[in-house]
Amino acid sequence: MTSGPDEPGCAGSPRAVVLVAVVVALTALLSACGQPTPNSPAASSATSPEPTTPPVTTAMPYPATSAPAPVVYRPPYIERTEWTDTAVGPSLSVFPTRSGRYTTEPGAMASAWAEVVALDPTADTPGMRAQFDCHWRFARLVEPEKPSWNLEPGRPVVAEEDMVGAGCNPGFAEE
Repeated sequence: MTSGPDEPGCAGSPRAVVLVAVVVALTALLSACGQPTPNSPAASSATSPEPTTPPVTTAMPYPATSAPAPVVYRPPYIERTEWTDTAVGPSLSVFPTRSGRYTTEPGAMASAWAEVVALDPTADTPGMRAQFDCHWRFARLVEPEKPSWNLEPGRPVVAEEDMVGAGCNPGFAEE
């Protein structure tokens, strides 16, 4: 049976750290009991001082742990693009990288679109950009592991609400 982080048996728990600190403080306090203070008459006497207890160190028995660094997803965001013929006409399949699927970096959507256009300049149309933006904003959240996002040049340019309502595929059903 494994102890939880707040159970007494867990050495790295907050309780264990506090317990170690209390023991160290009590040890230091008790070792000072009976020792003369600097202003007391015993401290200023000419007799030789009694041996003192060595100072107590307050080193932690376990190294301090820190939270793991957050994962930062960097470009490239798009692995490749590929044109296919479908029942609804030509479709550009956009294959995002792992970074493209999971990044939350500001400006990443614009960078990813620039990568798409660099891979295939014919994609640079308002309707294709709107479909891409919809996939970037919403499809990644709903189905992040979808192999590709399909953009069709034959789809109409619509308002963002209509784009989202159509599942990023306005005008006709997804192929």
